[in-house]
Amino acid sequence: MTRYDDALTLRAARAEYFARSGFDESSYVDPWVRLQAGPLRLWMPNTAARVRAVRLHDLHHVVTGYDTSWTGEGEIGAWEVASGCARHVAAWHLNLLAMAIGLAIAPRAVFGAFVRGRRTRNLYREEFGDAMLGETVGGMRRRLGLDTGPRRTSAAERTAFAAWAAAAVATWLATAAPFVALIALALSLLP
Repeated sequence: MTRYDDALTLRAARAEYFARSGFDESSYVDPWVRLQAGPLRLWMPNTAARVRAVRLHDLHHVVTGYDTSWTGEGEIGAWEVASGCARHVAAWHLNLLAMAIGLAIAPRAVFGAFVRGRRTRNLYREEFGDAMLGETVGGMRRRLGLDTGPRRTSAAERTAFAAWAAAAVATWLATAAPFVALIALALSLLP
């Protein structure tokens, strides 16, 4: 986890987050986004729906402290799914994919993030803008309920996690299936 100073504005903390993670605001305007998967570089279209979601997603990294490692993305994906992505269809899809990967590499961390998400709020129901970026990290953490301590996990939280974990795996399989089929086809055509 990465901790950003509570006194920083979200704008300043986001700049620090960009510097730490190697990102910048070009991810909001570039037509394509590069994802690094080990030695593979994957490119995906930077749709308006993705940009609308990622502006808030980046702020979620700041206020939750989840980093941009594979585990961190799995955690924030689970947290955002559990706290709800509202009408951000791109966020639902990308977060379910990240959650599925997180389940494979860090299931306990993903479970903890999911439970945290069930108990807190996020920014997906709010309008991104200068007013939001002017708020402090500490103020936003309090507003979203991220300043509370742990408590015992309920049966309802465990049941919800199991259902969303199944949805995450199904989403990953449905998304990966066409690529796996193409690779299999290409391999079958080799001499």
